[in-house]
Amino acid sequence: MCIVAFAWQSHPRWKLIAIGNRDEMHARPAQALGRWDDPTHLLAGRDTQAGGTWLGVSEQGRLAVVTNLSGHGTPDSDKKSRGDLLKDFLSGEGPYSDFSTPDFPDFNPFNLITVTRDKALIHSNRPKSVSNILIPGIYGLSNGPLDKPWPKSGYLKNALKQWMNESAESPELLLDALMDQTSHRPQMESGNDSDVAPSFEPQYSPIFIRNPVYGTRCSTVVAIDHKGKGSIIERRFASSGTTTGQTALAFSWPV
Repeated sequence: MCIVAFAWQSHPRWKLIAIGNRDEMHARPAQALGRWDDPTHLLAGRDTQAGGTWLGVSEQGRLAVVTNLSGHGTPDSDKKSRGDLLKDFLSGEGPYSDFSTPDFPDFNPFNLITVTRDKALIHSNRPKSVSNILIPGIYGLSNGPLDKPWPKSGYLKNALKQWMNESAESPELLLDALMDQTSHRPQMESGNDSDVAPSFEPQYSPIFIRNPVYGTRCSTVVAIDHKGKGSIIERRFASSGTTTGQTALAFSWPV
């Protein structure tokens, strides 16, 4: 993913809401959102080139979403796929199913949000490997550190906050916020720290990237209420930016 807004235990109805866009080369093959054959408790899209995923949920009570982390040099093609972290964590199998002692240096720079039932964490591997607990709240995350939000991540966070403050009905409506193609200039958010976007952030950066080579491939909304009723919705796009399909799946979350 290249941008995510995440609301954690901050609404009387919703345990968590996660919304985001995956930006990627249009030529990179991927499978649409679906329930995996193995394991069957895992719901996610799939990067068929590397075998992992960028965002997914498990009916065992796990969620994971990853974003790239810019500003640390050119990605190394010899590094392991970051999608493996999510695949192992969500499936509960493999060397990265437990993040207590992960070998994060083996991956290109990333931000990673994980949820295990009632515990949310954010992980990063630059400038060093760290894992921090996320307290209840609403977060915006793009390709910069969580504590130095990019302009578009602040915009998307505010869009999620507005939806939660107004009706908080029909999570599918949040897909509209992910279609925003406005160029966002760096600016401070009211109530946040005084840091603006990092110097490597482009001056203009839309939430939805329409580009024939590299752009927004899909938008995803995950909503789980306090009773354990969950839904995940994925809207997919062609290289022209037109919608090619949409999938919505219901799932259960342990309470």
